[in-house]
Amino acid sequence: MAWKWPGSSKNGVSEEWTGFIDQGVTLEGTLQLTGTFRINGNVRGNIISEQTVVLGEGAKVEGQIEGNRVVISGRFDGVIFAKGRVEIQAKGVVTGEVHSPCMVIDPGGIFDGRCHMLASSDAASGVTIPIRAVGQS
Repeated sequence: MAWKWPGSSKNGVSEEWTGFIDQGVTLEGTLQLTGTFRINGNVRGNIISEQTVVLGEGAKVEGQIEGNRVVISGRFDGVIFAKGRVEIQAKGVVTGEVHSPCMVIDPGGIFDGRCHMLASSDAASGVTIPIRAVGQS
């Protein structure tokens, strides 16, 4: 069942959310999703989504994320495969690898790892860029 998250409309179009994991919840294993999903708890394992995966400020995730769009405000350690874009917001910390055609790091966001910038239409040929970015305090 999908529902509209309050205040989630962009340009008059609202996203449908399929669920969330709140603070205090710990999950180990594989999480397969069909829609937009928010995580504020602890996850160790694989997250596979056709839409957007949002890691809130309280999230601590270790493993692999596959999705269209990945937004990180919490902590992530592992590998991200995104068909669309990866956004590391001001309080987000990412350690590991990112495979995506587009990556955005807001001021204050931290990325320590390798970034593989893939062409949107041709994921097989990409450019590998080692990056260590430390956000401003």
